[in-house]
Amino acid sequence: MKIEIDDLSRPAIHALLQEHLQNMHELSPAESVHALDLEKLRQPGISFWSAWQDDRLMGCGALKELDGRHGEIKSMRTPQALRGRGAGKAILAHIVEVARARGYDRLSLETGTADAFLPAHRLYERSGFVRCGPFGDYAEDPHSVFMTLHLSNPAAV
Repeated sequence: MKIEIDDLSRPAIHALLQEHLQNMHELSPAESVHALDLEKLRQPGISFWSAWQDDRLMGCGALKELDGRHGEIKSMRTPQALRGRGAGKAILAHIVEVARARGYDRLSLETGTADAFLPAHRLYERSGFVRCGPFGDYAEDPHSVFMTLHLSNPAAV
């Protein structure tokens, strides 16, 4: 599997992000969906990666800089049909590695509370993330789970 910085121009990426947004709106009320669309992912301060096996898109993920010491994981997604093949774990490990290289102290994320999010919760927990309160511009939300990873923890990911 090859993970590469992505310019968000390929149709396969557009389709995966559309699947992601549609699924988030199916699982959570609109006011609790914090997924970014294509244009918001192109803003400064956000790096986006895609994972490929040959010419097949296996997944994607982004890192948003909140400040010089804190990053946020955004748009982690594996196509529904390709789950369970390690792409999510590989992208997460890549994002954590980049966050450490940038000198971040902490990496955080927001995800949903519906049962469909339980595999994501387990992936993040196995990688050392722990639940926390809202961060950045987020507020308490019964449809959100907030998690963080202190990057000084050498056992993480």
